Amino acid sequence: MSIQNLIIYNFNELYQIFEELSLDLNFNIIVADNEKSLDEKTKKIHNYLIITNKKHSDIQNEFVLDCTPINIFKLIEKINIEFLKLQFNSQSEVIVKNYNIDLNSREMLKNNIKLKLTEKEINTISYLSKSEKPVSIDELQEKVWSYQSDIETHTVETHIYRLRKKILNTFDDKDFIISEKNGYQIK
Repeated sequence: MSIQNLIIYNFNELYQIFEELSLDLNFNIIVADNEKSLDEKTKKIHNYLIITNKKHSDIQNEFVLDCTPINIFKLIEKINIEFLKLQFNSQSEVIVKNYNIDLNSREMLKNNIKLKLTEKEINTISYLSKSEKPVSIDELQEKVWSYQSDIETHTVETHIYRLRKKILNTFDDKDFIISEKNGYQIK
């Protein structure tokens, strides 16, 4: 996991407290006392949380500490929870072809058009997108549906047919999942 960075923005008292505790914390402490400094810091690092004492509508990854005093251990716990949320959200976004797929909300997005997907549809798209070659029906049955390949079923074909139809109706894309002679593929 990459190092987490806590940027303390326009909150000098809090910076001084965290600076004293810095050896006992599991994140880097960075200070930004103006907008220009904040812009420079956020361009250089990726995994960050900005803590302030008032809400700024133009700042992302912001945690507002507006109710003080607060127990320092509770504050550190809240900061760690915010870092976990950021990590969870960043890992949920996947790009497949020219679509954004949000694994958490199970949505497929392109040009501000959203398509709600089922968990099996998300799992199928994820599995197919990671493969460089066509994936057989037996492999999909085993890896996505946890069926044994010797069971006679048309579950995979039915689900892929319905998924392709949903994508065609929503995005007018008939080539998202391609049917090859030896399986299915997302190219």
